[in-house]
Amino acid sequence: MGVSAALSEHDPPVLVVTGGSSGIGRATALAASASGWHVVLVARGPAALHETAEDCRARGAGSVLVRPLDVGDDDAVAAMVASVLERYGRLDAVVSCAGVVAYGRTESVPVAVFDAVLRTNLTGSVNVARHVVPVLRRQGAGALLLVGSVVGHLAVPSMSPYVLSKWGVRALARQLSVENRDRPGVAIGYVAPGGVDTPIYRQAANYAGYAGRPPPPVSSPERVARQVLARLDRPHRRDQLGLTNEVLRLGFSFLPAVYDRLVGPAFPVGATDLTRPVAPGPGNVLAPREDHDRLHGGYRSAAGRVLANLRQQRSQR
Repeated sequence: MGVSAALSEHDPPVLVVTGGSSGIGRATALAASASGWHVVLVARGPAALHETAEDCRARGAGSVLVRPLDVGDDDAVAAMVASVLERYGRLDAVVSCAGVVAYGRTESVPVAVFDAVLRTNLTGSVNVARHVVPVLRRQGAGALLLVGSVVGHLAVPSMSPYVLSKWGVRALARQLSVENRDRPGVAIGYVAPGGVDTPIYRQAANYAGYAGRPPPPVSSPERVARQVLARLDRPHRRDQLGLTNEVLRLGFSFLPAVYDRLVGPAFPVGATDLTRPVAPGPGNVLAPREDHDRLHGGYRSAAGRVLANLRQQRSQR
């Protein structure tokens, strides 16, 4: 099923990664490159993409194709898929990672920023599926994996556009699974990471007053990339990439009154940096900020930051 079916005739596979210049997308491209796969890198910023491409070649990629584009632009996505088919004659797997974040209460996030988060995260995923799924169906083999988030199963304060977009990505994955049951060789997968050490929090639009950060426990992008690639052939494995995600999801679903009472005070302590006030701004939501496109975000000391936040709260009382 999925990539394995494609590998019966073609080796190495052709993998497209959106959001391939940073974080989970970059880690996924590097991991596939280490296995000799052909890698197509998609993101908005050309400089960061070419830097990632050099790293992929150094890791042993069969070949690397760079396609700078905005996944929210349907015509650009269509042209990218056509160019992949023109070069390789096939498309074995797509990992849809492209995403941006905005912090702030629903009424505080400017309209343009709110809409742009939905455009990249949700509409971008739809655009990718619109042009990739018909190719996989014609081939009778291949995989599309959508990278969501644990917040696509929850509600958290001050992240409305991101939460809405990730709930939508999860719904899209389910729709695609139902619609493609008649093609057993086509694998539609979905995964939901929790906190991951990537630059997305540093690049985020912010109208909440304090810097965002990944909630603990914080995974490495390399670990998530391994889980992503493992699911290309096994899309029906557990979608939550961590036990903490399962606990949060169960609490939200089965103990909503308790969850709602706790998430308000817990979110600023676990998922922001109260020692780092920030001025309002759009981050990389409206345009790329390539100087921040990296593999890691520098958020490994999650427990220490939680303690610092608690001390900061205590000092303000």
